[in-house]
Amino acid sequence: MAARAAGLTKAYGSGETRVVALDAVDVSVTRGEYVAIMGPSGSGKSTLMHCMAGLDTVSAGQTWIGESELTALKDKHLTRLRRDKIGFIFQAFNLLPTLSALENITLPMDIAGTKADRAWLDQVIDTVGLRGRLSHRPGELSGGQQQRVACARALASRPEIIFADEPTGNLDSRAGAEVLAFLRRSVTDLGQTIVMVTHDPVAASYADRVVFLADGHVVDELAEPTAGSVLDRMRKFDGAGRRS
Repeated sequence: MAARAAGLTKAYGSGETRVVALDAVDVSVTRGEYVAIMGPSGSGKSTLMHCMAGLDTVSAGQTWIGESELTALKDKHLTRLRRDKIGFIFQAFNLLPTLSALENITLPMDIAGTKADRAWLDQVIDTVGLRGRLSHRPGELSGGQQQRVACARALASRPEIIFADEPTGNLDSRAGAEVLAFLRRSVTDLGQTIVMVTHDPVAASYADRVVFLADGHVVDELAEPTAGSVLDRMRKFDGAGRRS
């Protein structure tokens, strides 16, 4: 398994104000798999991703990245694991405007004091399709190109798994399709593992499997999704889930 959660519970507040965002959730992700997490607003999908990625603490249960149990790690070791084994792609591109595309891609490794595997980096750059734009700064790139730089940055250190939170949320349909196609190729051609939170049935159709959440529970799964089949499943959960 690339990632796993067992009995994962996340609650906020206490007493009468206690809100349970995730309630004893079990999820597993196989290496080389592309999984989309979907659900109504407030269903707990982003909370699940943050807990599985070690970005948020859990109230109960356990999470693993590979063989490492995140819920048993101290802050220092958890920070190191996130740096070495996990890649992140967010809705906001989070690129440094003063750096070139290439410098943004290699920034995490530069901060960690590690050298990029040149052959792998070249493969990622060619897969992302920005070979001719590496010297450009983010302000000189389109939104889709900026997000592809962010995707390449997540891939550059060869993480065990990438977590993507609404990676096409700030993009138009054409640019979004470019990014989704790249993520699909990174799984198919490069063997990457991806967990993506999305509200978009079209985005989810690029995944191998969709996990549906409602009201803090896993309520359904769908293999080999299409936009139509995802939309049909989502209609069952309309109005479900009220937690943020």
